[in-house]
Amino acid sequence: MSLSSLKHLTKLVGARVLVMGGTSGIGFSVAEAAMQHGAHIIISGSDANKLRDALTRLRQSYVSQANGPARFLLAAYGSAADEAIRGCTCDLADPEVIESNVEGLLRFASSSGLIDHVVFTAGNAFDITPPKNATIAAVHDTMMVRSTAPIIVAKYLPQYTNMAPGGSFTITGGSTATKPQPNWSILASASAAVEGLARGLAVDLQPLRVNCVAPGVVHTEIFNRVAEERRELLLNTFKKASTTGTVGQAEDLAEAYLYCMKDKYVTGTVISSNGGRLLV
Repeated sequence: MSLSSLKHLTKLVGARVLVMGGTSGIGFSVAEAAMQHGAHIIISGSDANKLRDALTRLRQSYVSQANGPARFLLAAYGSAADEAIRGCTCDLADPEVIESNVEGLLRFASSSGLIDHVVFTAGNAFDITPPKNATIAAVHDTMMVRSTAPIIVAKYLPQYTNMAPGGSFTITGGSTATKPQPNWSILASASAAVEGLARGLAVDLQPLRVNCVAPGVVHTEIFNRVAEERRELLLNTFKKASTTGTVGQAEDLAEAYLYCMKDKYVTGTVISSNGGRLLV
């Protein structure tokens, strides 16, 4: 079987895909999915240990896939796992160094050619602060990585990215922008800002395509921070607040990001994947 006969599966073969926040959760699944579609992967995260672990897992997956169903795609790499899958630490939370960090990451990711697709799934741990308790620090903690950092990334994209309809920048919002939980006003504003940013950047960075994926509740490693009894209660509550009776899985959300990379005609769009949460 030749690659030319797999036109729907080979749109990402040989593409350079940078996943910011690719060391865990949705970002890791996006990186793995893009790899399985034949892309060269660069991931970033703020924690060096998590980055090392994620690179090891992706490279192991690469080797196993190279001998499995995806071998026709992965044959296009022509490179070893450590060349096809690379990583770089990048702290997005510190306003004093974010610009140099972002430019350093983009320079690293484009060292062998322009980046075709940048996916932004980075986030940080924060406390839910009700509006009545709002402080500048609380707002900053919620906004900095989620809605401010993508603006700084966008500033440097033209120098390091394939600025054509075949290239893309996909950022991450959330269903909270449309249906906030009580006391989640600050997070809702961050999510809504990202949706507006995607539309604005689709105009400002044209012809590069810019889109936003807005997930609902997704069962990622963040739930491991919650005590087991409390975790199950939370998950059951979220399941009941959907039409599917489920919570999202990272590997399912990854499909939305793949779509944004592969459809050369989609831009300025918000892709929602929330299990029907907005309908309940």
